[in-house]
Amino acid sequence: MDKKIHTCKTCGKVTESAGHLCDPVELSEAYVCEHCGNATSDPRHICKPKLQKINFVCVACGRVADLPGKLCNPRDIELMRKQEPPTRIT
Repeated sequence: MDKKIHTCKTCGKVTESAGHLCDPVELSEAYVCEHCGNATSDPRHICKPKLQKINFVCVACGRVADLPGKLCNPRDIELMRKQEPPTRIT
């Protein structure tokens, strides 16, 4: 059985139990963060545990990830910070 995820229209808090929110709305699509376990409606959610593992950025769309295979055109953030010439990571 699928769990229903609710969010509060007022404060944005997300929970599985609508009774714990002041103005609950059921989310039609929710994502569970594999780093912190929280459910969110934003697929680009960045939490503190994920932020510590981020090493790559996509120069095409700006998305960040911990592994280059999760991005369409990845670049190493440390090499970019050092202003090394970018090379495609395969």
